[in-house]
Amino acid sequence: MTSIAAALRMEQAQYDAIRKHGEETYPNECCGVLLGHSEPDANVVVDAVRAGNVRTDSAHNRYQIAPQELVRIQRDARQQGLDIVGFYHSHPDHPAQWSRTDLTEAHWLGCSYVITSVLGPQSTGRCRAAETNAFLLAGSSEEDKRLEKQAIEVQFAEPVAVS
Repeated sequence: MTSIAAALRMEQAQYDAIRKHGEETYPNECCGVLLGHSEPDANVVVDAVRAGNVRTDSAHNRYQIAPQELVRIQRDARQQGLDIVGFYHSHPDHPAQWSRTDLTEAHWLGCSYVITSVLGPQSTGRCRAAETNAFLLAGSSEEDKRLEKQAIEVQFAEPVAVS
């Protein structure tokens, strides 16, 4: 049985943006970085930042964020008082489950890894985001790292009172 790790919390707008990004890049994988902060019971997302997939050999089933882009995103996050709390990518025409490659290429212990399954054009002529799952990269080192299923808690933004 897979254990449920701490939750991943984000607002509906970020959740929708991640899924839309996957639809826009289909049939290639999209990728991005989740910024926010870690709490004892959850990684809390404040912003989902799109990144370019620089894989040229197999962008339909692999992703890579350029190191210089990741450094820029991390620098910008720190200026806002935020940390990298996770990453996201899509699986075109494949389930929203991590692959052996996803585990091998995941290195940020304690971060959330979000995967959205995007299904190819349907009768509407459009592809659509299907399932979205999150996994926490748990463990204490590269040797014992593992991806554990993580609950996604999508929150609605509080209405702003207008006076």
